[in-house]
Amino acid sequence: MSQFVRHRTVTELSRYMGFGEPEHPLITIIDVSRLAYGPEAVGVKFTSDLYCIALKDSSCGMDYGRNSYDFDGGVLIFTARDQVITLSRPQALGERQGWMLYLHPDLVRGLPLGDRMDGFSFFSYDVHEALHLSGKEQQMATACVDTIRQELEQRIDGHSRKVIVSAIELLLNYSSRFYERQFHTRSTQSRDVVSTVERLLKDYYNEGGFVASGPPSIAYLASACALSPSYLSDLLRNETGRSAKDHINDFIVEKAKDLLLSTNEPVSGIAYTLGFNYPHYFSRLFKSRTGVTPKDFRNN
Repeated sequence: MSQFVRHRTVTELSRYMGFGEPEHPLITIIDVSRLAYGPEAVGVKFTSDLYCIALKDSSCGMDYGRNSYDFDGGVLIFTARDQVITLSRPQALGERQGWMLYLHPDLVRGLPLGDRMDGFSFFSYDVHEALHLSGKEQQMATACVDTIRQELEQRIDGHSRKVIVSAIELLLNYSSRFYERQFHTRSTQSRDVVSTVERLLKDYYNEGGFVASGPPSIAYLASACALSPSYLSDLLRNETGRSAKDHINDFIVEKAKDLLLSTNEPVSGIAYTLGFNYPHYFSRLFKSRTGVTPKDFRNN
């Protein structure tokens, strides 16, 4: 049975890694070059109550979830609370370069950034959807972390939290910009994903999936595209201006229009064909997307 280790606080994490008491109880920055672990740590499953933002220069010998990935060059990886990380091989002191920023949710709780954290969807991306940074982008991200590090090395005062949180927010805003750039530079791949989603919806309908199981979920489409649900939705939004949920709903409405105009099937029957057990839910969706009820659309 695999060993499972959970860190609930920054202090627990820092002590476990051998760095003693952190300068601040709610945030710490780990120098990756100072991390070393032997064969006994391989296979151990780690999770925490913390957010983590990590810049790595190459493969760091970690599995995220059930997958292992290697990178060439700098990548920025975001992990949310409760994500499982497994060490896949030993690491010698100084073998890797980079930094890992861990922060407890209490650091931003009650502040505007705390309300925005769930909006940074890249914390829910899979590791193979990590952010690949240019040299300049790495410098910009590291400058934010250096600001936090310098603040932590000084005596903590009444302004420390504001300065630290501002630097975190700047780092996250930069990351949103960098991800948008990454979506654009991979536009050919993105268009392929858009085409795949459209094909998946058609196949799902033609194979009777709507009747058997209801409308497809975002998780279903994401799994078929080998992407995380959050990454798929953000990719589609950047490429088409519409989220994954919008694509599903738009497909349902377009199919409904075809059935309303080409058959005499009652609205309740069309609703069932499109995966709705309750016709009024279908009618509500149809009107929200078209401005008219299914009955009015058919009669006009």
